[in-house]
Amino acid sequence: MRIAVLFGGISTERNVSISGGRAVVEALRSRGYEVVPVDPAFGKDGQTKAEEHINNVNNFNTLDELKQFSPKSIIECINSEIFDNIDCAFIVLHGKYGEDGIIQSLLELRGIPYTGSGVKANAISIDKATTKNLMLVAGIPVPSGTLVTPETADEFEVIREIRNEFGNELVIKPNDQGSTIGLTIVRDGNLDEISRGIAEAGKYCRDVLIEQYIDGREITVGIVGDEALPVIEIIPESGFYDYEHKYTKGKTQYVCPAEIDEDIAEFVKGLSITAHNVIGCSGFSRVDFRLTDEGQPYFLEINTVPGFTATSLVPKAAKQIGIEFPELCERIIKLALEK
Repeated sequence: MRIAVLFGGISTERNVSISGGRAVVEALRSRGYEVVPVDPAFGKDGQTKAEEHINNVNNFNTLDELKQFSPKSIIECINSEIFDNIDCAFIVLHGKYGEDGIIQSLLELRGIPYTGSGVKANAISIDKATTKNLMLVAGIPVPSGTLVTPETADEFEVIREIRNEFGNELVIKPNDQGSTIGLTIVRDGNLDEISRGIAEAGKYCRDVLIEQYIDGREITVGIVGDEALPVIEIIPESGFYDYEHKYTKGKTQYVCPAEIDEDIAEFVKGLSITAHNVIGCSGFSRVDFRLTDEGQPYFLEINTVPGFTATSLVPKAAKQIGIEFPELCERIIKLALEK
């Protein structure tokens, strides 16, 4: 079977995607698949360039560096002869043009099966505010919050009203980014700090989400097929689980299964399956929560293309129940072909 592994791309999570792509390529080759690495950032040269760049991972691409890539290259890539004899595409693209339904729609137009959720589920989940509204309708608790535009950074009366409504502790983030890119946590209600947070998030998205900060433990649940994997607790060594703590070895401790009461763990796993189904996800996903000291979980977001190196959270949880990384990759391909 010939599998195209799509990684890299042109979003702010490009380097994270390259790491995941490299891991999936190696895993699938170890299972005997014919694997074609593809980086759609390079258009019709996506296959040859992918082989060159698969080991070239920097810490972070700046917005200026990402501007060298064009969205047209993605169309050119999927429409090229690279995909003429592909049986399935394994998507390891994160963020814009990878996790928002666009790459999925292009693959559907070519009639190529692909891993993970379909166009609609990806398009919904990338919009954090819309996803939160759907969770509320489904009865899943979410932090209270509001959407603003980047211009709000200069409107201190509006900022003061937001603080008065949602409290001094706030989370400010772009409405469509992952990996905590553009995220700010404000602890003391400082208006200047809130303003700076809005401006920072506004660099990445026209919609800025401001939420009440939920004090508690960070937990996550991976889903493969229709099964919720063991709950993982995420414990950063300091501060919060930002880009540095996510992708720097030793900066974060992961406890799997999380040391929480069994009834709470089962409840959170049930909420995760509900969230997965409400969005219309398929194949696999990961659902993130904050868990208060009282045992109340709050939904934060759902990831339709979660991080996918051998040490990422979904593979880590799968390993806990005896599913090694290459087998997990193979299962996800089988789910894609069944879909």
